[in-house]
Amino acid sequence: MKYAPRSRRWLSGVALFFAAVAHVSCRMPGSQQHHALGSLEGQRTPTSVGCGCCRGSSEVASVVAVDQNPSQHAEPKTPAAFKGDPYLLDTDPVTGAKLPAIDTLVIIEHEGRELRFASDKNVASFRADPSKYLAAVDEKLIAQQLPFYPLKTCAVSGEKLGDMGKPVDLIYRNRVVRLCCASCKPEFEKDVARHVAKLDAAVVEVQAKMYPGKRCVVSGEEFGGDMGDPIDHVIGNRMVRLCCSGCVKKLRKDPLKYLSMLETRKSPDDKPDDSESKPHKHGNH
Repeated sequence: MKYAPRSRRWLSGVALFFAAVAHVSCRMPGSQQHHALGSLEGQRTPTSVGCGCCRGSSEVASVVAVDQNPSQHAEPKTPAAFKGDPYLLDTDPVTGAKLPAIDTLVIIEHEGRELRFASDKNVASFRADPSKYLAAVDEKLIAQQLPFYPLKTCAVSGEKLGDMGKPVDLIYRNRVVRLCCASCKPEFEKDVARHVAKLDAAVVEVQAKMYPGKRCVVSGEEFGGDMGDPIDHVIGNRMVRLCCSGCVKKLRKDPLKYLSMLETRKSPDDKPDDSESKPHKHGNH
C-alpha cells in the first residue's frame, strides 16, 4: 500500500476538517434543511472544501456523506405559542347588552385574554371585581363553542371524556378546552402550545371535510391560483379557511362578522354574497 507524502496527508486532513465544518454550518438558500455531518470513515481524500450550496454550485464535495433523508435528523416542529382567541361574544361582559360597532369598542387584556366593552365605565366596573363577571362570560363561551368541539377525549390525558366523571370545560384565553378531570389542568398549563396545537389539528381534520365555500370570507378571493395554498385558521374551535396570512388580522379584529358569513353558506360551491369583501391582492394587506 502506498501512502501520500506526510505533508500531503496533513493538508488533506486539514481540508477534511474544514469540509466537515462547512457541511455542518452551511444552509441551502431558501431551505429549512441543514446538512447533517456524516461518517468520515472510509471517505476518500477531499478534492474540494465546502458543499455545493456554499460555493453557489450544484456540485457537492465528496468528503462528507450528506444525509438525503432530513426527516431522520430534523428537530421536531415546535408549536407556536398560543396567544389566545379574540373575544367572541357580541355582548358586553358587564352589562350583557349588545356591543356597538367594532371601531367604538374598548378592548383590554385581562390575565392574557382579550375582553371587549362598550365603554370605559364598563371597563372600570369590570376591573373592580373581575370574578363577578367572568363566570357568566365563560358560561356563554362554553355554550357557543361546544357544538364545534372536535375531541371526544381529554386534550391532555387522552382519556375518553366522561369516563372520569363530568368533563371539565376549561376556558383558556377565550378557548374552550375539555379535560377529563381537574387534575389535568396543571398539566395543560405546563405545555399550552402543544395541547392547543393538537386541538387545532383536530378542528381542521373534522371541519375541513364539510367546509362551506371555495372563497375566503375576508377577501372574497377564490382559494388557490395566484394566492397560493389557503390557510386554515382556528378561532373559538372553528376553522376559517383564508386565502392568505394577510387575512388573519382582519379576521381576528372582527371575528363575529366573518363567522356569521360561514353560517350563511350552505355548500362548498356557494359563492360569496354581496356582503363579503371584494377580491384583493397580497399587497393590499
